[in-house]
Amino acid sequence: QVQLVESGGGLVQAGGSLRLSCAASGRTFSSSDMGWFRQAPGKEREFVARITWSSGAELYANSVKDRFTISRDNAKNTVYLQMNNLKSEDTAAYYCAARSRTYSTSSPYYTPRFYNYWGQGTQVTVSS
Repeated sequence: QVQLVESGGGLVQAGGSLRLSCAASGRTFSSSDMGWFRQAPGKEREFVARITWSSGAELYANSVKDRFTISRDNAKNTVYLQMNNLKSEDTAAYYCAARSRTYSTSSPYYTPRFYNYWGQGTQVTVSS
């Protein structure tokens, strides 16, 4: 079992930065792939970034590449999303997700079904 709690959201001006944190509880965090998704009102939840448990490899959506950075600290059971040069289109609720190593799915990593644990979300609002 993994429980996820996001924090760090807020209101920021365009061009600014925020760092989101996702604190995880549970013994399986270090062997879980971790991801960030976001969902704007009236839109589907979309992939933002992923970091693997095995190699720490990072993957990003094209819309955030070179602006966002995902990282993890297994000692603190925490995954981060550093967001720089924020744009108004980044406004959304951001969700942390985890896929435990024992969870079997054929869904690709950039879809919500790839993950079996979710946080409650944190709101990011970028003003232009």
